[in-house]
Amino acid sequence: MKSFSELHVPGDPFILPCAWDVASAQLFAEAGHPAIGSTSLGVAAGIGAADEDREALTATAELAAALRRALPDLLLTCDFEDGYGDGPESVVEVVRETFAADAAAGLIVDGINIQDSRESRMSDPSVLAGKVSALKDAFPTLFVNARIDTFWIGQDSLGEVIDRIDAYVDAGADGIFVPGNLDLATIETITGHSRVPVNVLASPRYSKSDLAEAGVGRISTGSLLYRAAMSQALGSLQVLADDRPAETANVLSYQAFTELG
Repeated sequence: MKSFSELHVPGDPFILPCAWDVASAQLFAEAGHPAIGSTSLGVAAGIGAADEDREALTATAELAAALRRALPDLLLTCDFEDGYGDGPESVVEVVRETFAADAAAGLIVDGINIQDSRESRMSDPSVLAGKVSALKDAFPTLFVNARIDTFWIGQDSLGEVIDRIDAYVDAGADGIFVPGNLDLATIETITGHSRVPVNVLASPRYSKSDLAEAGVGRISTGSLLYRAAMSQALGSLQVLADDRPAETANVLSYQAFTELG
């Protein structure tokens, strides 16, 4: 079985489905995906909180623990917002308290995403670089995916992204995540420059093969699957409101859920 790090192959990306509860993770695992992530939006929405507002830490910790119990052999990474702390020491302590199994077993997750923005404002690169360095010193085997939010918050500066890649890789990041609606030329520039595998979001514009040719090593679904599920639920409800029979042909059966696990 490959380690989480070994799944990241530039030019041969794996798809990382992001779950919001145990059932969604079990379904994704049964579909053949060796690694599962968490979606911060889905987890936050589940408790009535705003995404990326540092309110979902307990829910994220509880989900990670539940996934490890339900799927002990699954490779697991979690969206960890900005680390739920302002400085390196506090972030290390939060990770330890959130994901610690025991002294012998180490952490219950194989990786985390940690980002360089909060409330749509970019931090100085030194802030995330410090957090990454401290995390790798404390947890050498943890796959730290440094997320660069420059494009995500609407600042279209490729030069800044390149500078941040260098800062975070120098600090010890194992992967770089650049979310946003990027074109292939931009992705190719990023993957060509990065010394570690690059992660992008699943795209409405490009297939897995397109992203592979651009040098991507990991394709995350982010909140896409959660939003797709909610959209399908609303569509099914509208069918009933329109005085039509329920549409169940393409819906998983009740039995399918009772047999999970």
